[in-house]
Amino acid sequence: MESLISNLPWICAGIALVAAFIIQKKVMAAPAGNETMQSLAAAIQDGARAFLVTEYKLLSIFVVVAGAGLYVLPEGGGLHTTIAFFSGAFASALAGWIGMHTATRAAVRTTEAAREGLAGALRVAFNSGTVMGMTVVGLGVLGIAVFFIGLNYNLQEVLGFSFGASAIALFARVGGGIFTKAADVGADLVGKVEAGIPEDDIRNPATIADNVGDNVGDVAGMGADLFESFVGSIIATMILGAALGAEGIAVIDQPLVVLPLSIAAVGIIASIIGTFFVSTNDESKIHTALFNGLIVASIILLGFAYYLTNMTGFDFGTDFSGMDLFYCIAIGLASGVAIGKITEYYTAMECTPVQTIAEQAKTGEATTIISGLAVGMKSTALPVIVICITIAVSFGFCGTYGIALAAVGMLSTLGISLGVDAYGPVADNAGGMAEMAGLPPEVRERTDALDAVGNTTAAIGKGFAIGSAALTALAFFSAYAAGVGDVDLGIDNPEVVIGMFIGAMLPFLFAAMTMEAVGKAAFAMIDEVRRQFREIPGIMEYKGEKDAPNRPDYDACVSISTKSAMQQMVMPGVLAIAAPILVGMFGGVVMLGGLLAGSLAAGVMMAIFMSNAGGAWDNAKKLIETGEHGGKGSDAHKAAVVGDTVGDPFKDTSGPALNILLKLMSVVSVLLLPFFLEFNK
Repeated sequence: MESLISNLPWICAGIALVAAFIIQKKVMAAPAGNETMQSLAAAIQDGARAFLVTEYKLLSIFVVVAGAGLYVLPEGGGLHTTIAFFSGAFASALAGWIGMHTATRAAVRTTEAAREGLAGALRVAFNSGTVMGMTVVGLGVLGIAVFFIGLNYNLQEVLGFSFGASAIALFARVGGGIFTKAADVGADLVGKVEAGIPEDDIRNPATIADNVGDNVGDVAGMGADLFESFVGSIIATMILGAALGAEGIAVIDQPLVVLPLSIAAVGIIASIIGTFFVSTNDESKIHTALFNGLIVASIILLGFAYYLTNMTGFDFGTDFSGMDLFYCIAIGLASGVAIGKITEYYTAMECTPVQTIAEQAKTGEATTIISGLAVGMKSTALPVIVICITIAVSFGFCGTYGIALAAVGMLSTLGISLGVDAYGPVADNAGGMAEMAGLPPEVRERTDALDAVGNTTAAIGKGFAIGSAALTALAFFSAYAAGVGDVDLGIDNPEVVIGMFIGAMLPFLFAAMTMEAVGKAAFAMIDEVRRQFREIPGIMEYKGEKDAPNRPDYDACVSISTKSAMQQMVMPGVLAIAAPILVGMFGGVVMLGGLLAGSLAAGVMMAIFMSNAGGAWDNAKKLIETGEHGGKGSDAHKAAVVGDTVGDPFKDTSGPALNILLKLMSVVSVLLLPFFLEFNK
């Protein structure tokens, strides 16, 4: 039995990567459409590849410099930590690349499948997302297993793997978000509002960049985001489990240390089984089909979790039982689903909040912005209550270890939940492809049905990311507090209060920097799109001919988004890494503890508010485009487009990146804690 448990990570990680390969081949085997569709798809593929190559070249410089710093660090660093850091960075980048490569090829195949019916289009798009999901969980489990089980690194050294993943995730999320939102704003404001054409119209110079952005931001960026969440939650729980372990027993043999990795491993099997339950030919049941797959995977995971915690004969050697551990996993999984459903309520077209924003759009841009901000602020209440209940219940069962285990439970079915999430950008691109290629209206109607659900599933995915970020950051904070030792981290300590204020300020400063970055990039994009409409003769008569003189210069827009993203993503990333290092060195470990607490409380609120407000604005616009309140081209539609434009960086750049900010600062603090303690002696 112990042999089976110790081999679970290897077996399940291998199954995940093999499944990703097989499903990817299945996606690629689907018909890719006519010559026009393939030409448009090639332009999107080239743009996405060029962006990631440019981004990874820049990030490689950071990785080398940071790795060198870890190597020479007298405490908390060293060769093993550096190797793990490089590996985490590489695995995160690889997961993003594979997801982008698959998604950019799946979109045109989804469009072609939509010509025949809805079921085939859903299957291609979902399979594409599943490739990303299986790649992320496979590489995550495999990476931890290699260093912890295979190479017998200690957990402080394995933490380098999480640091590498977090660092790449932050830059990928911010860089991809800046790219996609700059293109989206240009396509929306100039194309829709000023020129009066759809954002996906081939006459719109920003349309290719917009479709590229969906892939580099919402696929590669989200994949890197959840990869580091997945890895971070597992490692944080393992660290807390080691602190509870009995003396004289090797860490690798302690059940509380092995359990989170085992839960993540069996979650892969549960996710694969769940994918077989995603199917429908009824556009009104697309969301139900996707949700059914997630529920089936969750139920199967609970069965595996019960077996691992109660039927293996492990002596957990603590005051809590196998059932206590099982309940923590179950509450984490249930809270993830609950936060997702709450997020759905605040962002779905069928629900009151979005309908209220659409109604307010009839009176102009100001009321659209006001109502969207209000919805975003209100949407923080219920998710925070769910997170608080999860913390209280899991702590009651298993202390701080239970909180961390709940985070693992929340992300245990990531293989399918990320597939559901990453399906959305593929469906969005498929709709754009149908528009650009001039396909029959029923094709766009089918892809729009997929895309409408994709907006909601993307919001649910962000809800999972926020919930897991809160629990994972809290788990790292507990590990930090345990590592600090017998010091006063109470709020009656002025150093703690100072740290809390600094920490609470950081999410606002970070969000402002990323919002400004999108604004600067969007300014350049808007200027270029306007120039092309003004200076290219006959651009509004362009019909899609490849070498026509009136063809928009799509490459120029892709280049502007790429250049802007590279320039603007650096400072927010530097802030996230430098802040805990500077406070830890010159403020001390007590002040740094306050920083982690303050940033956690403020960051979770900001992340929920920004993600949900942006999602609600987006779907309010889409609701009006279905014909409500005057439909496309009406004053209400123009106001909703402005609201959506404001919400774009909220939901796709600043909001999601805040999750990574919290975890990255926590990982850096725990990883470098030995150095901070030594430095401040």
